[in-house]
Amino acid sequence: MVSLFYEDKVIWSMVDANMHLRHSAYADFAAQARLEILGSMGFDVATMEQLHIGPILFREELIYMREVRLNDTVKITCTLTKARKDGSRWSFTQEIYRSDGIQAAQIHVDGAWIDMKKRKLTALPPEWAAKFFEMPKSTEFILEEIPEKKTT
Repeated sequence: MVSLFYEDKVIWSMVDANMHLRHSAYADFAAQARLEILGSMGFDVATMEQLHIGPILFREELIYMREVRLNDTVKITCTLTKARKDGSRWSFTQEIYRSDGIQAAQIHVDGAWIDMKKRKLTALPPEWAAKFFEMPKSTEFILEEIPEKKTT
């Protein structure tokens, strides 16, 4: 297992009537792992607030493989699979593993950065874009060109 960025225990409020991890808890764990990886690079919540920039998701796909039960510990990986050269749009793949090492889920997300004041999509400042690209990348990582702006 590589790129481990978050580990936590499944608690009572995270299980459903079938006594396994509820579907939305998988997404919650994945979101926290993404924040942890950004924070480990110095791009924490305080920095995002200072820059008035925040991450948003366009798509989140969860593939469930094995059940996770109450009191189990999960470990979440996070790798960058695709990004524009300026870091403005990006995709991650994350894997959730149970404490016995069995993969329980795979999550794919596509997202971007939003200017919290203007409420519009934005690019990262160049120094933060460089830091963003320091994160672990998948072996199939795709670096995308920045599309030219259309003029009317």
